[in-house]
Amino acid sequence: MIKKVVGASLIGTTVEWYDFFLYGSAAALVFNKLFFPTADPLTGTLLAFTTYAIGFLARPLGGLVFGHYGDRLGRKKLLVLSLLLMGGATMLMGVLPTYAAVGVAAPLLLTFLRLVQGFALGGEWGGAVLIVSEHGDPARRGFWASWPQAGVPCGNLLATGVLAVLAAVQSDADFLAWGWRIPFLLSGVLVVIGLWIRLTVSESPIFLAAQEKAAQQKEPALEKAPALELLKHNWREVLIAMGARFAENVSYYVITAFILVYVVTGLGLSKSVGLNAVLIASAVHLVTIPVWGHLSDRFGRRVIYLVGAVGMAGWIFAFFALLDTKDPVLITVATTVGLVLHGAMYGPQAAFFSELFGTRVRYSGASVGYQLASIVAGALAPLIATALLQAYKSSFPIAIYVVITCVITVAAIALARETRGADLEERDRVGV
Repeated sequence: MIKKVVGASLIGTTVEWYDFFLYGSAAALVFNKLFFPTADPLTGTLLAFTTYAIGFLARPLGGLVFGHYGDRLGRKKLLVLSLLLMGGATMLMGVLPTYAAVGVAAPLLLTFLRLVQGFALGGEWGGAVLIVSEHGDPARRGFWASWPQAGVPCGNLLATGVLAVLAAVQSDADFLAWGWRIPFLLSGVLVVIGLWIRLTVSESPIFLAAQEKAAQQKEPALEKAPALELLKHNWREVLIAMGARFAENVSYYVITAFILVYVVTGLGLSKSVGLNAVLIASAVHLVTIPVWGHLSDRFGRRVIYLVGAVGMAGWIFAFFALLDTKDPVLITVATTVGLVLHGAMYGPQAAFFSELFGTRVRYSGASVGYQLASIVAGALAPLIATALLQAYKSSFPIAIYVVITCVITVAAIALARETRGADLEERDRVGV
């Protein structure tokens, strides 16, 4: 059963992140020209990344809404809904008219669909990791719960891979004219596959047990407003989750999204250099995330998380130094090592966040902590990095920016308690 649940969660999150990351890559490569035409390439990119960031603003709202109903109605129903919303928004992006055709209406429609994407993703992550965490055994929760996290590199691998193939077989003119639409339309096929698999899994047994217990004790009020209960009793855990997200989220988008801007606009290289580097690094990332999850089962969530945060603070300087060599091999090495270190934070994260909260507020707590941090972390990362590059013509301020986020994450993990092996049902019994 656990393998089936893991498979359904992994495929679903892969589709969701494919859609979400496709936008980020397109923002760096084509949206700046098609929806935000301007004489200055970096200014157009900044405008495109602004709409990219707007998607993150909707994620906490999605986390609240999906978390509220996920804690009341169950994980499975909300996971199906999030997949349909995300896939529908992405397919519609593939048929949008450009600025040349309809003027200002084009970026407005693009922005609206990006908000729908963000709302759907805000509800997806919490449900996907919780349904796995609540099916698995405590001793191996870090390993099993890390597999939905692997949907991130899977989705990025798919998005970057499709774009890289199109960039290789099409001229720049054809790619700009119509080729960029193909990856967005392909989302429809992926959604059908993900939906079919996701509908076959069972609801979380821990959630069902908590519902039965509440019914027996006649305490339905505990389930009417999970978010209020969360903010009243678990605000400290929400802040810890937010702090833990900073370095992980910022470093990821600098390494996978901003790199396309840096190698093309900053270094004058072909976009295929950045795309191929992210493609190879994402494949390695996919393999290492479950490894880090397994290690967190052995050594603890906090220890592995700190390895990633401290390692990232040191590596980010080497990352940009290797990019500046303009050597495609060294650029790939820089990206790959960066994502391996990112995996040390992202691998244990699903189990860690799940273990911070009780069942009645777990969907809300994990989602809100995860998504609120995304607004000031991942949403702004490509935007801030691009603005720093434009202002200082140097990567050093960008590296300092990443280091500051690593310090925030180290502080949050230092304040957290170790959660490895926590009995999720025991947490409900003791009222934690």
